[in-house]
This record gives sequence, structure tokens and C-alpha cells, in this order.
Amino acid sequence: MMNEQIKTDEDAILKEADGLLKDPGKRRLLGNVLTLGGLSLATGVTLEHYGSVKKMLEAVSRFNDGAQALIFNPAAMAHEYTEADVTKPFPFNAFYAKSKAPVVDPATFRLELSGKIADRRPWTLDKLYGLPQTSQITRHICVEGWSAIGKWGGVTFSEFLRRVGADTTCKFVGFKCADGYYTSIDMPTALHAQTLLTFTFGDEILPREYGFPMKLRMPTKLGYKNPKHIVEIWVSNVYPGGYWEDMGYNWFGGS
Repeated sequence: MMNEQIKTDEDAILKEADGLLKDPGKRRLLGNVLTLGGLSLATGVTLEHYGSVKKMLEAVSRFNDGAQALIFNPAAMAHEYTEADVTKPFPFNAFYAKSKAPVVDPATFRLELSGKIADRRPWTLDKLYGLPQTSQITRHICVEGWSAIGKWGGVTFSEFLRRVGADTTCKFVGFKCADGYYTSIDMPTALHAQTLLTFTFGDEILPREYGFPMKLRMPTKLGYKNPKHIVEIWVSNVYPGGYWEDMGYNWFGGS
């Protein structure tokens, strides 16, 4: 009976996987498809418990998120490099061509704050640039399989959250970007010592293609978790999802 159910699952997986492949936004879901047969064999959990491959994959992804959160060490530091190690040119990567990167007017820009934050007054770039600055040379790791080393400078994000009175007992910090992108991270990562709200790249004002007016830089996360062109930050206990995460990418996204 179990063998018959597994065979049925295999047929269902192939059929639904074919459908997912035709949707570029959902291809990432297939990252775990090949493990589903093994999961059925090892645990006896079959598709009848979930109703579809997509639901089963989402359950696996939620399990992965929890496992990554449990093993994340807020005190562990990512490796830092020297100026000589910086990748030149640093790759451009987005869901659009470089020419389509958003143009943000620095004179009128205001960083909006919302959610569980005591002081939600908007911030100008001049005010942000006046915060205590630090820098790091770390490796950016892309989920597509490449990596590059860059130098980013800005304010430690935990310091920024402290200054605006963010409720750091909340679970999530979310980001809205000028290019329509959005994502969210867990609070322990937001408070990590190497998580920076960055305004410079290579000691110059952050170029448009790399995220002007600001980018959240987290060497402990994969690239898609590092939002660029940030225009709003919020703090919440309500799961906010993300652009790629809502299409099936792992939410925790640890590197």
C-alpha cells in the first residue's frame, strides 16, 4: 500500500512540477522537489497529508526556516576581507536590467517608518548620513550560485533601530523599496553586529545600480535578502513575506 502511494506521489510530483516549470516565478519551488520522494520513503509522509506538491514544498520550506533560525548564532561573525580582495567590477543583479534601476531624488527623499516604532518621523538623507558610520568588506552570496566581495559603509542597523525606538521584541523587520521590491528579516539578524544600513559602496555614495539611496547589507544572508533602494522600514509581529519569498524562496535565507 505504501509503495502504491509513493508511486501515486511520484506521478503527481511530475505533473505538478511540469506546471511549476512553466511559471518562472515558481521555478524556485522546485529546489526541493527532488527530495520529496526521499521524504516519503524516510518518513511515510505522503501527498495526501498536504493535498499538493506546492503545499508540501511550503511545509518543507517552513521547516527549513525554523531549523535555520535555531542554528543561527547572533554572536558569530562572517569573514571580513581586505581592500585587495574586492571584486572589480562588482556584479549588478536585479529582476530588471541595469538601465531600469530606479532614480531617487536625494533632495526630496524621505525614509518612512511604520509599525512597532516609537519615533516614526521620516528621515532625510542628510540626517541618515550624520549617523555614526562604519564599514565592512564582506562576501555577497547569490542564490544563483555566484559570489562577490564588496566594501559597504553605513550605520549599524541595531543602532538605527535603537535611535528610532523600534520594539526589538518583535519578530520581523520589513522593507519596501523604490523598485517595487520588498522583503523581511528576523529580528536576531536585524540586531546582528554586521547588519548595516549602508549609504556607500567603495567609499563613494551608493551608486544607483547598487541600491541608492540605501541598501541593507547582511553578510549572514543570501543576496535576495539584502534589499536595495529602501524607502520604508517597518517592525511587526505579523509575517510580512517578501517578493521572492512569496514565490517560494526560503524566507530565512541564511548564507
